[in-house]
Amino acid sequence: MDGKLHRRIQRYGWDLAVEDYARYWVPVLTECSTRTVALLDLRPGERVIDIATGTGVAALLAAERVGERGSVAGTDLAAKMVDKARAAPERRRLTNVTFERMDAGELSFDDASFDAAACVLGLMYPADPQRAIDEMARVLRPGGRAAVCAWGRRDRCGWNAVFPITDARVNSDVCPLFFSLGAPDALRLAFERAGFVDLHEERVDMTLHWASDEDACAAMFAGGPVALAYSRFDDATRTAVHAEYLESIAPFRKNGAYEVPGEFVYMRGATP
Repeated sequence: MDGKLHRRIQRYGWDLAVEDYARYWVPVLTECSTRTVALLDLRPGERVIDIATGTGVAALLAAERVGERGSVAGTDLAAKMVDKARAAPERRRLTNVTFERMDAGELSFDDASFDAAACVLGLMYPADPQRAIDEMARVLRPGGRAAVCAWGRRDRCGWNAVFPITDARVNSDVCPLFFSLGAPDALRLAFERAGFVDLHEERVDMTLHWASDEDACAAMFAGGPVALAYSRFDDATRTAVHAEYLESIAPFRKNGAYEVPGEFVYMRGATP
């Protein structure tokens, strides 16, 4: 897919998904942000970038850790995600964090602008994930640290049927490389190609909890990576994809709720 078209699809899709993402995914995935920020071992006064910040969860956690003498820049491709993130710092009395709309593969910051970089579940979406990782390395000072989280192996993520179910109703693949960085050694090799050293990888299994059929479907279709395609489905198509998806996660249904397995891969590295 053409890079410009890919970016446009991602931007429009996440603009549509922002409210459902905030409602259904942020509570589930805050642990991923907490773990990623912890891997950075942030210190007071440091400068941090949070790439593909979404609603700003990791950026806000980082802002609390670097304190008033430090600063955090959160970036995201989707304007409505940035708008949502900008509303949060005032509620938490944080004055050291800003948010800007920016492509992960074309960061508009100078070389060596930051001490640390985070990216939580954002590297699956750029047209060229390697370019995004290269950009992360470029904006870090020598000796800077990066920590990222990506979804793990496809067969370890119990909700993975959402993609073929959606693809069957659209003319092009939806996120065809979504699980590519979750393959064994894929993220490590991408970090090595970007020049990172002192690499440390963790794989973590986590259970995703949704309270009902409605919540499970809203999270995956309205609040997730297939939101743009889903927005174009008529009522009959939505009913059909809901039924297929719920059948795919039926093994994880307990007392009317869902406990769906997911694997995450974390990578920490440093710039030479």
